[in-house]
Amino acid sequence: MAQAQQGNSDIEQYVHQLINPSTRENALLELSKKRENFPELAPYLWYSFGTIAALLQEIVSIYPLLSPPSLTAHASNRVCNALALLQCVASHQDTRSMFLQAHIPLFLYPFLNTSSKTRPFEYLRLTSLGVIGALVKVDDTDVINFLLSTEIIPLCLRTMEIGSELSKTVATFIVQKILLDDVGLNYICATAERFFAVGAVLGNMVVSQAQATEQPSQRLLKHIIRCYLRLSDNPRAREALRSCLPELLRNPQFTQCLKNDETTRRWLAQLLLNVGFPDSAATLGTDIVAPTPLIQS
Repeated sequence: MAQAQQGNSDIEQYVHQLINPSTRENALLELSKKRENFPELAPYLWYSFGTIAALLQEIVSIYPLLSPPSLTAHASNRVCNALALLQCVASHQDTRSMFLQAHIPLFLYPFLNTSSKTRPFEYLRLTSLGVIGALVKVDDTDVINFLLSTEIIPLCLRTMEIGSELSKTVATFIVQKILLDDVGLNYICATAERFFAVGAVLGNMVVSQAQATEQPSQRLLKHIIRCYLRLSDNPRAREALRSCLPELLRNPQFTQCLKNDETTRRWLAQLLLNVGFPDSAATLGTDIVAPTPLIQS
């Protein structure tokens, strides 16, 4: 009990140290390391005087290092510690809605708009995506509506094209979660331009997985296939996928990498049935026998 009280006292002390520029860097480091042990850190951060402003100051201070790209590992680590604390706020049920109302995710978008593939920039993109990922993990249409009112889809697609495998996986997960909400599915399928922008990037990722020197990433493929399957719930998208779904997804030599992932195999079989390839679906050895009903927008 005394140890828990001491821990809370330490956390409060570090939170207060965030508003002092001379103690902020160490406080960021300590809080980011200890955040998993204190589920109520988010309200501490949100309601403490000046704390969120201090975290945003950390973020804004490195904008000049983005272009031309001159971000150092030290600067990247420091701002990523600040982003880790914002992820706590985004994740917590008592602070998530206020986090959105304050439009704080917009401060992260310049990081997602970078193209440098150096490690400091990759770490920055990945940690920023983690904040958005924390928002979409909870099925909340308000979150989806907010994100769709911003440039999150193009920014995720950009990362899906240029990021590391891990960044691509998180960005694809975010697109998947947006699609799984009816509002998100209708938004992406509302125009041919949006649908084909998403479809082209998903298709390119399938091809790049096939061309990889190592085994394809099952985790990334799982999210790609789930995105395609969800798109196939829309009538116009299902029709379009009949001609633009990558042939690799019907190639048993490629899809054998999913042999130990029954869930993804079932998703792929359902996708292939939905878009009119029953013979290819049958080779996956699942009990899927009929297309899923279409969702009318």
